[in-house]
Amino acid sequence: MTGPGGTVRAVLGAPHPLLSAVAEPVDPTEPTVVSAAEDLLATLRAERGTAGLAAPQIGLSLRLIAFDAGRHPRSRSWAGELVLANPRLARAAHWDEGREGCASVEGLTADVRRATRITVHGHLPGSGEAVTIEADAFEARCIQHQLDHLDGLLFLDRVPGALSLHRRLHSCGA
Repeated sequence: MTGPGGTVRAVLGAPHPLLSAVAEPVDPTEPTVVSAAEDLLATLRAERGTAGLAAPQIGLSLRLIAFDAGRHPRSRSWAGELVLANPRLARAAHWDEGREGCASVEGLTADVRRATRITVHGHLPGSGEAVTIEADAFEARCIQHQLDHLDGLLFLDRVPGALSLHRRLHSCGA
């Protein structure tokens, strides 16, 4: 489906090989990257109950993430609805376990240990402007989840054992 601001793409499900591959760095000013960012954001908007997506989840091996944690009840920080190119975790502190789900892994959630306060550097698609995001609580968890996708990791790769897995009871995932 194409509309203003991008095309909604299908979200790939595990074990698709693109989900376990490291995504390629991008030039955030390239028209194809800007178009991919628009598609990523359009797909995120269409995925009800999903707070973030990474480009590999929509079939693009590009270092792009989109997130909007503002509607989640556990959100404290909110950077807005945002796409970052070549995001990089610069600081992580205050680690804690929390429940995560994923649009690419149907029917499961898991308890995953992540930092609750982070700093991320990246660039805005289009202008290439450098940005720094300070996030905490759910937004920090959401961003780290997306960063993992860029490195070919699923949240299941961070689960210490089967006792950390749970059947998904609702659609509000990371």
